[in-house]
Amino acid sequence: MTTWMVKQMGEIRNAERTRKAIVEAAREEFFEKGYSGTRIESIARRAGVNKQLIYHYFKGKEHLIQETIDSFVTSLPTGKITLPDNPADIAAFRLKVNLDHLREFLKFTAWEAVESIPENSRGEKARKKVLESYNEHMKKQQVEGKVPGELDPALITLMMSSLTIYPLLYPNVTRMITGRTLDEPEFQEQWAQYLQRICERIFRQEDNPV
Repeated sequence: MTTWMVKQMGEIRNAERTRKAIVEAAREEFFEKGYSGTRIESIARRAGVNKQLIYHYFKGKEHLIQETIDSFVTSLPTGKITLPDNPADIAAFRLKVNLDHLREFLKFTAWEAVESIPENSRGEKARKKVLESYNEHMKKQQVEGKVPGELDPALITLMMSSLTIYPLLYPNVTRMITGRTLDEPEFQEQWAQYLQRICERIFRQEDNPV
């Protein structure tokens, strides 16, 4: 390998590291401040690069948010977010996944309700695929007689999403109601156990038509 080739490979690796640092900084900024509240200058500061360098790698903020969401979704440990077979375990499981892997991303999704985010910048295709897989999982559970046939799989998914996301996104309201928040490990365990008990009542197999 020639000196020129070694130099070229080094430059490529440096470019990859710089691009990765920019995307990581952008994720922190977007998730913390939302799309409208994030500035390219802030991303540059957090990444430790100058603003002009960001425009060398990305066309602008819309391009950057696309890359940020795509990078986050593909980085999720899919082996750790596969739903359990027992439907009574799903809500507690999803709560743990949200706490361990999706907490900051879920905060970002809350910004969608209050600000304008470019339609193709929300990672909707990947997110929809995950949510639809939850629906399909519930349909499979119904076929196997584990979930009551009269329950709409989509509404079950919506219910579980609400129960496992709301306390994370609205800690102040959660504190006003319960005196606790999901930042407290004890309340995490308490809420997970409550979700488990609720789901066991909903999905009691002896009541389910096969």
